[in-house]
Amino acid sequence: MRIVFFGTPEFAVASLRALLDSGFHVVGVVTAPDRPSGRGLQVVKSDVKIFAVEKGLPILQPEKLKSEEFLNALREWQPDLQVVVAFRMLPEQVWNLPRFGTYNVHASLLPNYRGAAPINWALINGEAQTGVTVFKLKHEIDTGSMLLQDSVDLNNEINAGQLHDVLMKMGAELLIQSLHKISNGEVKFSEQEVLPEHRHAPKLNKELCKIDWSRSAIEIHNHIRGLSPYPSAWTVLIQSDNKEIPVKIFKSAVIENQSVNDSICIYAEREDFLIVKCGRGTLRIMELQAAGKKRMPAADFLRGFRLTDDVRLG
Repeated sequence: MRIVFFGTPEFAVASLRALLDSGFHVVGVVTAPDRPSGRGLQVVKSDVKIFAVEKGLPILQPEKLKSEEFLNALREWQPDLQVVVAFRMLPEQVWNLPRFGTYNVHASLLPNYRGAAPINWALINGEAQTGVTVFKLKHEIDTGSMLLQDSVDLNNEINAGQLHDVLMKMGAELLIQSLHKISNGEVKFSEQEVLPEHRHAPKLNKELCKIDWSRSAIEIHNHIRGLSPYPSAWTVLIQSDNKEIPVKIFKSAVIENQSVNDSICIYAEREDFLIVKCGRGTLRIMELQAAGKKRMPAADFLRGFRLTDDVRLG
């Protein structure tokens, strides 16, 4: 089969590498255009483009997926099948082009966590299990017929970065299994159920990442690990002179047997950790990063920050 691969970030590279290592015929790669990034606005290439260039694969980087220039170039590759991993939504004239269709590797157990940030939201919501689904694209996003799924059990310490790496490998392996089934004519689809209690995975923004300290300690802990290391949960330390210090928090732990609080407050524990009394329960802050500083253990932060009784959380 002539395969065209669509993808942009590191998560997609593992699947593209697996295709090549398994001997599949990748005739071209579609990825995001190069973008200026950072303070110096240096042009940054996608992880998929960097890998594709190393392997000598033809590359398309369309600004608009409906442009005739891109569609004509895609048709010239004559794909029998397309694979999408961590890419933007495709228009029908793109996903409906190959004779075998277009398949997506999605980092959740569909129909739960349709959307842009399934890894983060599974942890934020404290799920005990998540996984990967390979499905065939159709009109509505993440709603197509499922070919294969695989799952992984979660503990309450794993963070989004660690889970990303687990599902990245799982997704690549599941993709290869799926393509072997398609090649051998062994395709058996199952349809996604539509139930009101299914959870969604909308795109994250700065406000969604802000910590609400009125929530329970376990909810805040899940929020922190679900956003660690990126885009990261954040809060504001407000000093007595009302100076605000934005702080990202990367690692925490729930302190057991401390469930009743008089009010939300923050204090130091043996100069080793920051302790926060939350809306319900108590949380130990273990790794954080103040604005303009490096990420560091709480003990190092406390050596350079005077935590007085009148410091508040915003």
